[in-house]
Formats: sequence, C-alpha cells, structure tokens
Amino acid sequence: MPDLSGCEAPGWLLWGAMPRLIAFEVLEGIFRRDARLEESFAAQTRLPGLSRRDRALARNLVATTLRRLGQIDALIDHFLDRPLPAKAGGARQVLRIGVCQILFLRTPAHAAVDESVRIAGARPALAPYKGLINAILRRVASEGPGLAAGHDAARLNTPPWLWRALSAAYGTEACRRIAEAHMQEPPLDVTVKGDGAVWAERLGGKHLLGASVRLEAPGMIDQLAGFAEGAWWVQDAAAALPIRLLGPVQGKTVIDLGAAPGGKTARWGAAGARVIALDRSPGRLERLGENLDRLKLTARVICADGRDWRPETPVDMVLLDAPCSSTGTIRRHPDVAWRKDAKKLDGLIGLQRELLDAALGMLRPGGHLVFATCSLLPGEGTALIDDVVGSDDRVKLDPVAAEELDGRAEFLTELGELRTLPSHLPEAGGMDGFFAARLIRQ
Repeated sequence: MPDLSGCEAPGWLLWGAMPRLIAFEVLEGIFRRDARLEESFAAQTRLPGLSRRDRALARNLVATTLRRLGQIDALIDHFLDRPLPAKAGGARQVLRIGVCQILFLRTPAHAAVDESVRIAGARPALAPYKGLINAILRRVASEGPGLAAGHDAARLNTPPWLWRALSAAYGTEACRRIAEAHMQEPPLDVTVKGDGAVWAERLGGKHLLGASVRLEAPGMIDQLAGFAEGAWWVQDAAAALPIRLLGPVQGKTVIDLGAAPGGKTARWGAAGARVIALDRSPGRLERLGENLDRLKLTARVICADGRDWRPETPVDMVLLDAPCSSTGTIRRHPDVAWRKDAKKLDGLIGLQRELLDAALGMLRPGGHLVFATCSLLPGEGTALIDDVVGSDDRVKLDPVAAEELDGRAEFLTELGELRTLPSHLPEAGGMDGFFAARLIRQ
C-alpha cells in the first residue's frame, strides 16, 4: 500500500486516485516551489509503492498537463465567474489535472470529475472548492471539446515570452513548427558503442545519425538487449552531435566540462581518448560514475567548478556543455517552458561567458574548444560566440562542414555553427534543440 500520510481522507477513498494525487503534488512542487519536474517526482515517497502502470500514468498526466497548459488554463478561466484567489492555487492544480484527463487523455469524464473532487476533499485547504471543481469539470466535459477545437494550440501552449523570443530568432513559421514539436511526446534515443545500423536492427529501432538509434516503444530500458553489457546509453540524437565536432580523439586528452550524466565522456572513452570529466555536482557525478561502470569505461572524474579548476598542463580538446535555459529540451522537460522566463537569462549568459573564458585557458595553442548549450535562444548561442570571437584575440571560429554531420546542412548556421531545432527530423519524431560552436585557440 502507498503511504497515505498527509491525506485527510481514509486510504480506501484515495486508492484509485493515487496517480492523480501524485500528479497534483508534483505540479504543486513545480508551480509553488519552482522545483524541476524530476526533482518534484523524486520527492514523492508514494511513487515507489505504485504499480508500474500507475507510475506511468502519474508521469504521463503531469507531462501532458504541462505540454497543454496554455489550453488547459484558457478553458479553466473561460468557465470561472471570477479569478481564483491566491490561496486557492491548489484548486487550479486539481482543475488542470481534471481538464487534462477529460480532453487530452480521454479519461471518462465521470471518473476524472469524481477523482478530482476526491483529491480536493482529501486536503482541508481545498475542501471548500469541491463544488467549484465539480461544476467546472462537468462544463469542460460538455463544452470543452468544442472550445479546444478552436484553439491555436501551438500559440496557447507556448508562454508569451518564449513565443516572442523564438519568433524573433527563427521567424513566425519556424516558431510555430517548434511549438508544435513541443506538444508531442518524444521518442527515446540511444548512442551505441558499435555500428548504429546493426544495433538499430537488434533493438528494433531506427538508425538516425552516426551512432544514434531511435526507439519508438522501448518498454523497460534495463531489459533491452545490450543494456547489461554496456553496449549503449540513453542520449538524444541532438546531444550526440557536439561530440562529433572534435573529430578523432584516440590517444588525446579531452576535458568534458559539465560532464554529468556522462554521454560525452562515454563516447570519447569508447573512442580511446583520455577523458577528464568535470562537474561541480557530487550527486550528478555519482550518476556519471554508475553509468561508466555499466558501460565498462573509465575516466578521470573531478568534482570542481570549471571557473576555478585548471589542468596540470594545457590539453588538446575541451567540450563545454554550459548551464543554460534548457529551452531546447522542452519536449522532454515540459516544465522548462513555464519555470523559465527572459529575466533569468542574464545570469546564465554571464556564467556561460565565465566558463568559456576558463575553458580557453585549459587549451594548448592550436587546441579546439566546443561550446554547447541545449538552448534555443541566440543569447546562449550565436550572440555569445559572436561577442567572444569579436573581443578575444586568443580564439577564432572553426566552421563545421555539413560532411561532419552526415551531410545535414540544415543543422548548420551560415557561419558553420551547429544549430538543431525540435522541428528538425519531423519524419522521425523530431529532436532536441542544441547549439554548438567549434573554436580554435590561436
């Protein structure tokens, strides 16, 4: 039985609603405490006690609510006579979950309404809103489908600040394609040590680019062929591309700045490089170590801040995977769109510039640096690199050729920087948004 402490209702009342209750608490963590999606799930002590099916339901409910949040909130506001008071924030989370079930998960309306009212009744602060929740969700069930059909879903489900930024960077039509990709559940990509085509056939997937294989319905990851023997690791196809920009690495020393969870370190280790994996988070490095153990690979792992640490001697290559807004990963982390805003960017860009300056100091003359972010925003990509190249005579841009990326010229800017978008590879299910620039130390 799951732990029902903290709920006022008896256990039998909430047993059927438990995945919805967990979804409610995860949303509360995201919107009231600014917790990341995975952090909010990790804090759920009841989750391990659920069946695999119910755990999947809770995650799908949260992810779909976040992907469709603009539409969901528009419908809630349409049916409210007056705005909910600030103290009723939890009631909005219950309503969001109910609307998501009715309109986007095709849950029978009576079940979604009943379970939403139960969740509200289990918490004293929400009990006064049971009648309101019941009434609004019943109206959503009867009138919501027609209203939702008239929505501009891509626009509504993209926060205004992000829509403005993406439209300015890529144009309105490209922005719309990106927003449409954000509403879709992404497939799972893995990077293999061996031949991509061979492993695609063995795993029942599709060979995408280089060593990337895409799996549409993988099931339990640890039960797949090759997992136990460390033949592959989970990594979006876009995230695997910056690794290729350093070319052959056998016998060379490579510093992986921002190394966790270890995809880049693993790729270089498998290719015969001497890898120094640096990250300032002990918890993330622990995960990196576990991944390297499973993959039967080694690296020199260091817990330190990249702004302060320096190697004993300058090295051949550095890849800096810088902290960023993560707007390129909204398909996989839909909370990012609603937790971030333009005001938070200045501090991130300043940190990226500091790390980039430090990374240049780690290189020998003639060495290469790849600067990468999983961001869609030019301020964390092209604009930053333009500023660095224009103001620092230690470095110049080393353009990437389409041939280095399997001929995919659409992945390159005019200056030869890597730029992938969630709307790329639409026939295969899209990909994460990534930026990378290759620089050479003069």
